[in-house]
Amino acid sequence: MNKPRELTGRHVAMIFGGAFSVIIAVNLTLATQAVRTFPGLEVKNSYVASQHFEAERAAQNALGWTVGTRMEDGILTLAITDADGPVAPEIVQATLGRATHVGEDRTLTFTFDGTALRAPAPGLGTGNWNLRLVAKADDGTVFKRRLVLRVGG
Repeated sequence: MNKPRELTGRHVAMIFGGAFSVIIAVNLTLATQAVRTFPGLEVKNSYVASQHFEAERAAQNALGWTVGTRMEDGILTLAITDADGPVAPEIVQATLGRATHVGEDRTLTFTFDGTALRAPAPGLGTGNWNLRLVAKADDGTVFKRRLVLRVGG
């Protein structure tokens, strides 16, 4: 007959050490993935950027633009209007991506159809997307916005 095994202090220490090793390994893996997939950098030097923030914001607000986004049948519609109607600014940069990582970022090319700017954006998964937009008005004012786009349910 087999002798029953005893649970010794050595066994408890090995179980304890193994459990904490798994927890630490999982935490390190998750932390590494979080740092790799999220750039976390909006500007290189926040102090320098803050020196011009108010003047830039005032100039953008003086344009009087309202901006709306809509996703329909794989086409992203960007409607920019002012007091006189639709506006067709020069799009300097338009990056569509998730707020949490840059793995699905894509650069969009918009065309103006007389009422709104439209760009193909097929294959977007459901959820929150951000359109990071940099446009230039006719007077040279740079207009920057991060627009939240909700796709699907």
